Amino acid sequence: MSGQGSGGNVIAALCNVFIPGLGQLVQGRIFAAIMFFLVCAVGYALWFLIIPGIIAAIAHLWAIIDAAKFRSGF
Repeated sequence: MSGQGSGGNVIAALCNVFIPGLGQLVQGRIFAAIMFFLVCAVGYALWFLIIPGIIAAIAHLWAIIDAAKFRSGF
């Protein structure tokens, strides 16, 4: 059983560093992947409004941590 800190989670977390949501996609969590990607993409696109950029940065960090701590239900 792979748990927190397993090799798969480390790879997923590293994927999220480059593209938010990619790590969740690697883990097979489609909905979470889409949500993290959309929040970050829209927030980073609206960076000039300051607040969306801050929210996107927080969501990006959250996506990385979420992928690293994910435990499969199997």
